Amino acid sequence: MRIALGLEYDGSAFCGWQSQAQACGVQDHLERALSQLAAEPIAVTAAGRTDAGVHASAQVVHFDTNAERSDNAWVRGTNSNLTPAARVLWSHPTNDEFHARYSALSRTYRYILLNDPIEPALLRGRVGWYHRPLELEPMAQALALLEGEHDFSAFRGAECQAKTPVRHLMQARVERVRETFLFSFRANAFLHHMVRNIVGAAVYIGSGRHPPQWMAELLEARDRRLAAPTFAPDGLYLAGVEYDPAFGLPAFRDRNVIPA
Repeated sequence: MRIALGLEYDGSAFCGWQSQAQACGVQDHLERALSQLAAEPIAVTAAGRTDAGVHASAQVVHFDTNAERSDNAWVRGTNSNLTPAARVLWSHPTNDEFHARYSALSRTYRYILLNDPIEPALLRGRVGWYHRPLELEPMAQALALLEGEHDFSAFRGAECQAKTPVRHLMQARVERVRETFLFSFRANAFLHHMVRNIVGAAVYIGSGRHPPQWMAELLEARDRRLAAPTFAPDGLYLAGVEYDPAFGLPAFRDRNVIPA
């Protein structure tokens, strides 16, 4: 039987999603908890491999098992064996046609950026931070230039293993709520560090260091060396994964993890 799970986690408690030799990845913790419940080895596949320090409010995984458990047991039983920094939110039986990664139609990431002279204490590790004043409109104009299908080499991390830098960015927006800027990105897939590199460029533009058109120039140049430094992982959240409704997966409900 193939089971799909929805989960959330605090990325600051892990060394990233992917399993590591030190068993410090979210994958390590989740597989250990599931294996205890199933009384057999369980290997999971995720919709997206988040980096160290990156959070998820809507991660989706699947795994195959011979164990028969109720949906409630897969949720509560797994959580009872899982570190408090991660929680399974729902479970849904599916079939071999479903694949958490390859069946995904799109993924949504959000970045929360506190714009304040003083570095946060209570929100430390949960939001990104920039101390100089930022202007919303130039950043919004710059992000709009990225929407569509493009070669995103200028925003690609050096360790990226993707076969092609071409991605279809369906949404790239930013809004302001008091001292916080909320970035939202939706694409068919993302390159390594792509969102954090785009946010870094947007901050340069919002601070007046470059005009909005600089974003298009970076896109055209396809040279990572010309762009801004990679922004901190703290404020980045995997906030949604879209699948064909035919799979019947439960919707993630708003748990106020990040602003809508």
